Amino acid sequence: MPEKIHDYASSKMHDHHRLIIDVGNTFVKVAVFQYNELIDLKTVPSIDTTLLDKLKKDHDIRAAIISAVTDVRETVTEYLRTNFQLIELDHHTPVPITNLYRTPETLGKDRLAVVVAAAARFPGEDCLVVDAGTCITFDFIDKQKNYHGGSISPGMLLRFKSLNTFTGRLPLVTHRNFEVLTGKTTEESILAGVLNGIAAEVDGMIGMYRDQFPGLKVIITGGDMNFLAKKLKSNIFAVPNLLLFGLNEILEFNEHQ
Repeated sequence: MPEKIHDYASSKMHDHHRLIIDVGNTFVKVAVFQYNELIDLKTVPSIDTTLLDKLKKDHDIRAAIISAVTDVRETVTEYLRTNFQLIELDHHTPVPITNLYRTPETLGKDRLAVVVAAAARFPGEDCLVVDAGTCITFDFIDKQKNYHGGSISPGMLLRFKSLNTFTGRLPLVTHRNFEVLTGKTTEESILAGVLNGIAAEVDGMIGMYRDQFPGLKVIITGGDMNFLAKKLKSNIFAVPNLLLFGLNEILEFNEHQ
């Protein structure tokens, strides 16, 4: 079944597909939306014009948005500009929320997109988005759609790598299937510290926000979403691909400008 967030009031005005591209630190996600439904998704190491050309032939795509945390090849950007009505997301791009971040030019595009999606998913609600990826980010948007900011801490893999890199003897641990509080080997002790520590940190942050904003909706997303969703004591909503939905919201908003 296709994934969806909410119904648009006026999306039927644009009866075509939208191309959504998220260039992350590790992978590139290339999605196709029809209205607010995710109908096609490719996750690739890098993006090229061959993939874009195939998607163009398979779907009636007229508008596209790209969000990139790393450089994108000029051939790809030029293809997008030539073939679609393109938005290259930056801090000048109009968005359907009020951004109160004091340095919008330094705000990660992924952080902006997920709060846009959260505001659409839970209109009229205070929302905290926890994005568990390379970093763990917490981003707060209030019920009036004012984005206030949040916090950033190292993600799971960064914590494993830092213990290996900045110590003389600790091994690099990567697997995540460990449910014990007390490790009985060095590897288990690293797993206990990192995995339980992340869960306690996230639960604690959620608790502090809920002390200030009773009724707060908490949405978790990102690559380590499933791990955290099982470990957390807090009541949360797990939403995969929240970033893509947010980018689609921003593109839809700009189509109506």
